[in-house]
Amino acid sequence: MADVKRVTKQSQRAADTRRRILDAAHDLFVANGYGATNLQEVADRAGVAIQTIYFVFGNKRKLLKELVDVTIAGDDEPIPTMNRPWFREAIASETADALLRAHVRGTSEVLHRIAAITDMVATAAASDAEIAQLWPDGDQPRLQVHMAAAEALLAKPGARAGITAETVADILFALLSPGLYLLFVRERGWPSQRWEQWTYDTLRAQLCAP
Repeated sequence: MADVKRVTKQSQRAADTRRRILDAAHDLFVANGYGATNLQEVADRAGVAIQTIYFVFGNKRKLLKELVDVTIAGDDEPIPTMNRPWFREAIASETADALLRAHVRGTSEVLHRIAAITDMVATAAASDAEIAQLWPDGDQPRLQVHMAAAEALLAKPGARAGITAETVADILFALLSPGLYLLFVRERGWPSQRWEQWTYDTLRAQLCAP
């Protein structure tokens, strides 16, 4: 029992250290830019030795990738989007309308989290070709998520007739995109709740039966 407790405490300390490093990297990368921030600054802010960052993440690029992945997911758990509770609950909705509302709500929470780092990541990728290679599939995973939602939606009562899953996925992919979210929320100053309601209303008119 003592060994189990010791392992649990060690695992918790490791998780806490990882979280502090990611939080420090987030704050510094967003405030100063990825290129202008060095790992010693991240280590100092996180209260760890720089060697700890290398041990946990390997290098600065991998730290950035982990930061992006954790920001999208909302936690440190290595669970794909389509296996996350919010998505599974949306897919299990009884009607197309209920599925759409849950999918918009869950996606809006993701977009809200990543809004702060979108520009920073784009600037970093523009100045470092290897950063763009950290996500070789590009937007394909996001499209796959919307395709799964599209296929489930069309199988529910209340879905619009005469529309294909590919078309539904394309519409979801476009309207639930980071770029459109930033255009309305950051550029036009919409509260995120207003954006979510408008997006749901717009999608419902396109994807659900009149």
